[in-house]
Amino acid sequence: QSQRIEGPIRITATEACAAHVLPPIVTRLRAAHPGITVEIRATNRTADLLRREADIAIRNVDPREPELIARKVGEDRGRPYATPGYRSNLGHPRVWNDLAQAEFVAFGETAGFIEGMCALGLPVTAPQLPVQVDSYLVHWELVKQGAGIGFNTEAVGDAEPRVCRVLPEAAPIVFPIWLVTHRELHTSRRVRMVFDLLCDALS
Repeated sequence: QSQRIEGPIRITATEACAAHVLPPIVTRLRAAHPGITVEIRATNRTADLLRREADIAIRNVDPREPELIARKVGEDRGRPYATPGYRSNLGHPRVWNDLAQAEFVAFGETAGFIEGMCALGLPVTAPQLPVQVDSYLVHWELVKQGAGIGFNTEAVGDAEPRVCRVLPEAAPIVFPIWLVTHRELHTSRRVRMVFDLLCDALS
């Protein structure tokens, strides 16, 4: 019930979002409201807002719980990336089927990665996943070192000089960005203000 614009706020987001998207937003938030302290939980696990593991979550899926307030604030675009040397060894692929023999740096559980690749129309097998990690930062560093193909957003991937788009002519993978909070917490002036600021910044 607090109406003060000060106090703690806990935001959860994926490692990628926490590392590349949130820092300038949090810096602007702190400059405008120095009484607010920010805790960022960078995790690839979906935080349970109903158990108050966070006040606000940035997600790529629409939550179904009726106790939660969700707003779709935009979309992001992802692509497969690899070093130029690794891509040239593949014969400069143009379509997904050209990657049938490629090796990927699997992010997350192997079964889930394979399922996601099948959804893109590319059935990969376990031998194509010689490296599997559960950390986004480790995953991206492996890609930059030439360990295989990995996925990232266009904003991050295109800005990294050590990698290139594996399929530059293919359509990007488009996924939504949702901002989520608990219905009760949305009555807090502090949470509402940060929620609205994130909406504006992510739109």
